[in-house]
Amino acid sequence: MVTVTQKRAQFRALHQKGCFVVPNPWDTGSARFLQSAGFKALATTSSGFAWSTGRRDGSVPLEDILAHFSSLAAAVDIPINADFENGHAENVDDVMAHVRAACKTGIAGLSIEDSTKGSAEPLYELSQAVARMRAARSAIDAEGGDVLLIGRAENFIVGRPDLDDVLKRLSAYAEAGADCLSAPGLKTEAEVTAVVRAVAPKPVNVLVTAPGFTVERLAALGVRRISVGGALARCAWGEFMRATDEILTRGTFESLGRAASGRDLNTLMDRGP
Repeated sequence: MVTVTQKRAQFRALHQKGCFVVPNPWDTGSARFLQSAGFKALATTSSGFAWSTGRRDGSVPLEDILAHFSSLAAAVDIPINADFENGHAENVDDVMAHVRAACKTGIAGLSIEDSTKGSAEPLYELSQAVARMRAARSAIDAEGGDVLLIGRAENFIVGRPDLDDVLKRLSAYAEAGADCLSAPGLKTEAEVTAVVRAVAPKPVNVLVTAPGFTVERLAALGVRRISVGGALARCAWGEFMRATDEILTRGTFESLGRAASGRDLNTLMDRGP
């Protein structure tokens, strides 16, 4: 059995050189499959998990999210990076308390974003966002041992696509103690390059949710790691929806011929972590 300490050390080592993909399972079964496929680390997806519970992204209670982190961390022998959204808190003290609680679940990394989850002003003002990042850093130092802190600038996915502001925010988060930086929604090589240069030598995560980039090209641009967010969950939902639509509208079952083998899935789950 791989210990939490070992997982955290492995995760930090992955960020030292090269480029790796950290795919996003939405439950323990998908996590075990991704581990069996050969990935070296995994990351949770707030959206994928929310949909699996019948909720919209961003509406899952904190206690359910912490239980989800614990479940995934225990299900596999590789590191888990937690999508902790905005810390599920408004004030700095609650951010610190919630991050400390998350660190107790066995995760190896944790991301904090600067989204307010509100439509009027979708991003925290920079000084407030930095204070929240520092609070997360302090919580990890106090409780989390070697948990990796990822700072996320959400500009591009909340309707504020200002690259200069993204670079300013990520640089500030790096200075505030973030170990790795991310700006979901980057679309061009120029944008990726600008982010990599702005926070160097700290590693950068690029979120890929549609065709376009390749692992080889992102590695050449200096990206250290690549995640896919809720995209794998959406792929699963897409096939599920197409199969049910076929049954309902055509009365045929051809899509079921593409289903995974029940025997193979049982064998996979029997292996455990």
